[in-house]
Amino acid sequence: MFSGIVAAVGRITQLTPREAGFRLTVEPGSLDISDVALGDSIAHAGVCLTVVDKAADSSWYCIDVSPETLSCTQGLAEPGEVNLEKALCLNDRLGGHLVSGHVDGVGEVLRFDPVGDNRLLEIRAPHAISKYIARKGSVTVDGCSLTTNTVEGDVFTINLIPHTLEVTTLKHLKPGSRVNLEIDLIARYTERMLAWEKESA
Repeated sequence: MFSGIVAAVGRITQLTPREAGFRLTVEPGSLDISDVALGDSIAHAGVCLTVVDKAADSSWYCIDVSPETLSCTQGLAEPGEVNLEKALCLNDRLGGHLVSGHVDGVGEVLRFDPVGDNRLLEIRAPHAISKYIARKGSVTVDGCSLTTNTVEGDVFTINLIPHTLEVTTLKHLKPGSRVNLEIDLIARYTERMLAWEKESA
């Protein structure tokens, strides 16, 4: 589990083809991975992936990405910056919201407009998951826990403050950019419980 509070911006430096998918080499930037062991989880642009190799000096680590993951996410198929967050410990502060690291769909940025020092981010979500996105609710965008301002059909808006822009890759967004989206776990389980009640009636 994760909180959606990005800890650092790392960089994918190399993609090594494997029989299925790729092995990615990642430089962790300011993320302290001295306590990360092989088999531990790190979220990359909101995608939970397992550490399979690591430099002795913690200057890089490797993760394997399957064709299935590549087909339903964005940001992992080429070198470049990536938002990073280590998995939560039970005694960690939950600064964002509960995030599983399982991407529900890829959205499209429609607007990324300056509003003073902030940015108005407008995203079109895949229709299949838009019903889970509520006004003033939580949504994860490329691994960042964010609060929606407005929701209309498949389109929702978010206000990005300067701090978020400074410490994440969201500063690089533009109309046409694709972003990983994860809906709030509460919405997912609420729907399942209501469906179960209807099926059992």
